[in-house]
Amino acid sequence: MDGLPLLTSILLCPVIGLGLIVLIPGGAARAVRWVSLLSALAATVMSIQLWRGYDAVTGGLQFVERLPWVEAVGISYHLGVDGFGTILVMLNSIVYLTGVLTMWDLTERVKGFFGFMLLLVVGVYGVFMAQDLFFFFFFYEVAVVPMYPLILIWGSGNRDYAAMKLMLFLLAGSALLFPALLAIYHSAGLGTFDMVLLSQHRFDTDVQIFLYPLIYLGFGVLAGMFPVHGWSPTGHVAAPSAVSMLHAGVLMKLGAFGILSVGIRLLPQGAAHWAPTFTVLAAIGIVYGAFVAIRQTDFKFVIGFSSVSHMGIVLLGLNLAALGQAGEDALNGAVFQMFAHGIMTALFFSTVGFIYDRAHSKTIADFGGLGAQMPRAVSIFIVAGLCGAGLPGLASFWAELLVFLAALKTYPLVGVVVIVGLVLTAVYILRVFRDAFFGEANPRWQSLVGLDMAGWQLLPRAILVGVLLFFGFFPRFLLDVIDSTTTSVLARFWMQ
Repeated sequence: MDGLPLLTSILLCPVIGLGLIVLIPGGAARAVRWVSLLSALAATVMSIQLWRGYDAVTGGLQFVERLPWVEAVGISYHLGVDGFGTILVMLNSIVYLTGVLTMWDLTERVKGFFGFMLLLVVGVYGVFMAQDLFFFFFFYEVAVVPMYPLILIWGSGNRDYAAMKLMLFLLAGSALLFPALLAIYHSAGLGTFDMVLLSQHRFDTDVQIFLYPLIYLGFGVLAGMFPVHGWSPTGHVAAPSAVSMLHAGVLMKLGAFGILSVGIRLLPQGAAHWAPTFTVLAAIGIVYGAFVAIRQTDFKFVIGFSSVSHMGIVLLGLNLAALGQAGEDALNGAVFQMFAHGIMTALFFSTVGFIYDRAHSKTIADFGGLGAQMPRAVSIFIVAGLCGAGLPGLASFWAELLVFLAALKTYPLVGVVVIVGLVLTAVYILRVFRDAFFGEANPRWQSLVGLDMAGWQLLPRAILVGVLLFFGFFPRFLLDVIDSTTTSVLARFWMQ
């Protein structure tokens, strides 16, 4: 390692923050908030430095840090990021920072909430950075476990059911992953968990075909893959705002990133073999999620099923890339969608949480003409909704365009089905706008006048809106970084 170990420094921000929170007395809520905020600010600044410092011309794995740990079995503390990991580390930092700001007014068990939140963030950073299969899985579990207490203790509605359902689904996914990862280690016969070395090993074709669906389904549970998505919308509805932001914004990306980093990179022949089957499931998920979202009456359920639909776009892109046809567009679009969807859903849940805290209702039919009473909050929600609908000028437009073009080139029928999903997305977004925000104002909510977003409350939402607009107008700042890695992945596995 030369110079400052930047990745470890980013990883240590929430670790140090968590350590300080543990030492702070339980009643010192203000100190807990400021420690959380300062750790998030530090991590965000360094993540932006990471993104700006990544050499897209050279590409490949950069900012590498390696320290042997258990040499007898080939486990090492091995961190590094390629173009994919770089932008996802930055995504996690942005959602982390805005999540802390969104929950600034929390008064119930503040120390415990921010402690679990920072633990979750540590796990997410670790997954995006880890280049050792053991640590990859370790950080993956660190990321998902805090979701249970965060929903169970600080959630609302049917939180007991939501927390238990979430954990059962995620444990089922881990039950598939753990033996599959051990099988990868054993089958390689290299005596190492190093993912770089494992990616250079050619596994037997039958082994790849057998193991890949275990990897895909295991990680796919967290990615909201149809038909194992049922835990996700329920969890969204019960979770507090910042937890929903992290859940949809970054945790679901861990699943897709796992499929890409472990499944596609280590088992490319298995990925190509199963790609047609999983392409069909991804296309169904896109349309299914959008169609079910139309029928929902709760803001959070609409966003939850919207996430199933939009994550279907990510999974579709990964599967199309595995086929090798239009692979560059497909993979670029899938990774871009991970980032864009993460920012968009964080904005959605942050804004809905603000409205709920003042109206104590998430039922769409309860509102009407809310735009006249809370114009700033409604305007921000509309930006997120238009981003979800793929409006040009917002980040998700480029991601969806690339994946849809790849689908039309590879499987034209799938491309048409996916475009139908996009039309349905516009339908449920416009329905929410019409029923909740426009028309005659409901006098029941006259008390909300004067309680609209103001001052620091606008800050986290303004950050998220700014990111969507910036990368919507200047997509090359992301695409150049992503494409540098896409090219090497495709060249290694499907263009030889």
